[in-house]
Amino acid sequence: MSHSHAPDAEEGEIEFTQEFWDGRYRSRERMFSGQPNAQLVAQASELPPGTALDAGCGEGADAIWLARHGWTVTAVDVSAVALERAAADAAAAGGEAAGRITWQREDLLSWGPEAGSFDLITASFMHLPADMLGAMHRRLAAGVRPGGTFLLILHHPYDLHANVGRTGQPELFASARDIAAVLDPEHWEIVVSADVEREATDMDGSPATVKDTVLRARRR
Repeated sequence: MSHSHAPDAEEGEIEFTQEFWDGRYRSRERMFSGQPNAQLVAQASELPPGTALDAGCGEGADAIWLARHGWTVTAVDVSAVALERAAADAAAAGGEAAGRITWQREDLLSWGPEAGSFDLITASFMHLPADMLGAMHRRLAAGVRPGGTFLLILHHPYDLHANVGRTGQPELFASARDIAAVLDPEHWEIVVSADVEREATDMDGSPATVKDTVLRARRR
């Protein structure tokens, strides 16, 4: 699975394969803005740098931001095309960040990190059917070491009613309560469970308000 927006009116049905994502990335020169996720920046800025896994890293903006802020990052995506772009962007950015990132092609529908191997695991805007999403989140959560952070960011169901193009597959949207349900409260402390508004641009080019679902949990 790739770091991606939820399906919109132009994209149609989303498939969860390398072939689909490689084709989608090849279909345009740049898929995303090249800027790190605002919610990742807000949440990770509070954390001391350590080892991080960016799951579904796409074109690498989040991984590059983390590396620039002292993290040693493993950045994983199903798309070889996205990883090639991400590595090129990291190298072009200069500085020491590129040397702190390992780019790794994996299918997150089956792959998971080694247990207890990261201080931070983050996944942004990865939208799957509920059973697949829960299974992926459990695999990822297992990779967080005690005291570490699990950070999930998704588009909020609110966006389905805004003119921002996210239509067609409402079952792929989840609330913070939904995604928190996979974490055993005996082993996890929920630090942030919030619907965060941010400004965006709608399909007509006008200012719009969208919401992100943000879940930040700490392993006890």
